[in-house]
Amino acid sequence: FRFRSLVAWFCARLADRPVQLTSYHLLSDREVFYLPFRVIFIQDNNHTKNMGKGGDASATAGQRAVKLVGDKSEKITWAEVKKHITPDDAWVVYQNKVYDVSNWHEHPGGGVIFTHAGDDMTDIFAAFHAQGSQAMMKKFYIGDLIPESVEHKDQRQLDFEKGYRDLRAKLVMMGMFKSSKPFYAYKCTFNMCMWLIAVAMVYFSDNLAMHIGSALLLGLFWQQCGWLAHDFLHHQVFKHRKYGDLAGIFWGDLMQGFSMQWWKNKHNGHHAVPNLHNSSLQSQDGDPDIDTMPLLAWSLKQAQSFREINGGKDSAFVRTAIKYQAFTYFPILLLARISWLRESFKTAYGLGAASDNAKLELEKRGLQYPILEKIGIALHYTWMAVLSSGFGRWSFAYSMMYFFTATCSSGLFLALVFGLGHNGMSVYDATTRPDFWKLQVTTTRNITGGHGIPQFFVDWFCGGLQYQVDHHLFPMMPRNNLKKCHKLVESFCKEWGVTYHETDLVVGTYEVLNHLSKVSDDFLVEMVKDFPAM
Repeated sequence: FRFRSLVAWFCARLADRPVQLTSYHLLSDREVFYLPFRVIFIQDNNHTKNMGKGGDASATAGQRAVKLVGDKSEKITWAEVKKHITPDDAWVVYQNKVYDVSNWHEHPGGGVIFTHAGDDMTDIFAAFHAQGSQAMMKKFYIGDLIPESVEHKDQRQLDFEKGYRDLRAKLVMMGMFKSSKPFYAYKCTFNMCMWLIAVAMVYFSDNLAMHIGSALLLGLFWQQCGWLAHDFLHHQVFKHRKYGDLAGIFWGDLMQGFSMQWWKNKHNGHHAVPNLHNSSLQSQDGDPDIDTMPLLAWSLKQAQSFREINGGKDSAFVRTAIKYQAFTYFPILLLARISWLRESFKTAYGLGAASDNAKLELEKRGLQYPILEKIGIALHYTWMAVLSSGFGRWSFAYSMMYFFTATCSSGLFLALVFGLGHNGMSVYDATTRPDFWKLQVTTTRNITGGHGIPQFFVDWFCGGLQYQVDHHLFPMMPRNNLKKCHKLVESFCKEWGVTYHETDLVVGTYEVLNHLSKVSDDFLVEMVKDFPAM
């Protein structure tokens, strides 16, 4: 009893809160004594805030709950896990263990942790993290999942999941996650040569055709910078993540004008939940890349959700935009880079955020590299201003012509590739998402050569994303190994009867436009049903 009193006094001093002890009993085994009990903090007026273990983990040691060794693990049903889907009340499952990551804004990867609130994150965790990262999760552990409560998985599904986890282990053993440093040295050198040629075409020439060629080459340079930044920030190249981040700042902030953190928040969220609609207004389990309303609707559900947010009515602009979205798709792509520049500038200089998830991340965590991001963005606009002005020789109108030619062509070059990667593929509600493998495969399209476009050009132009299916399954696999990986993925899919989609640039573009047209038709049919007088 004296020992219990001492523990109670110590915990009260540690947390500066009154405590009580429960579940006390004393066991003896070979003269070793165990004291399995739980320390419970009693709520008082100074500690009334309801905070999950994730929030507790970010608090000071004096504010953390204390759990002494010896408690039996709590058993938790799948139905209970599904209730905790918001950032301030977020439970996740990893290998049948349940973790409360509520308010864990200090997560090294940012707000992407909340995309799997109320869901199983086992496979997306493996896709994004280095081996050993799971050790950090121990402090968030709250109990074990009852496997029998997961009623939507039969034995074949469990065998399928084990199969693709075994495939991942096989790829690790084969060294498929080790990058080729000479390959990336070549890609970086080639990119810088593109930039130098574009600059030289302006500096040494007064010819209009030469300047237009320079602008188009600069747009292509930016597109290829996008693929390099993508690889570095997925940590495909370096094991030390800081090196990847710094390379991302160079190829992203400095050379493109894109904020590294803006991109990571947006892209990591996309990878975790591709082509998913949010399960609720409060949750953050939707894909930011398909959050394109009111300009484009990728499903009737997306248009309906936007209507609900705006008081149950569609504006004339929304109705017109969706009706003609198959025709406005390419003009929108031309302007995409301008939007990305704007969101990047806002992120780097603290002027706003592109999404609720990004806003929460910036408010709670701030920029990971605040000084480097600001310097990188500023230097980008400095060298771009010098180049766009023809080193001071051109008029304002001529400078704008050069800038918008480069900017719009780059937006088109970029969006053509990643638009084909997912647009027009399956779209799901977050609450009814399939397993990790099927989600990544059914929402993604590979690109091949065809219609007169050779495969070697597709491989260069798409920067590895011609293997979009394989990349989404293994996002940390270096670009130079994706072709070899694809053969194993293809074989695995055939073995389990899972189909994936491949097509060339021409047919893929037609599929995207056809999908947009179908959504337009569905939207117009629904509108006529709701308003028959129209």
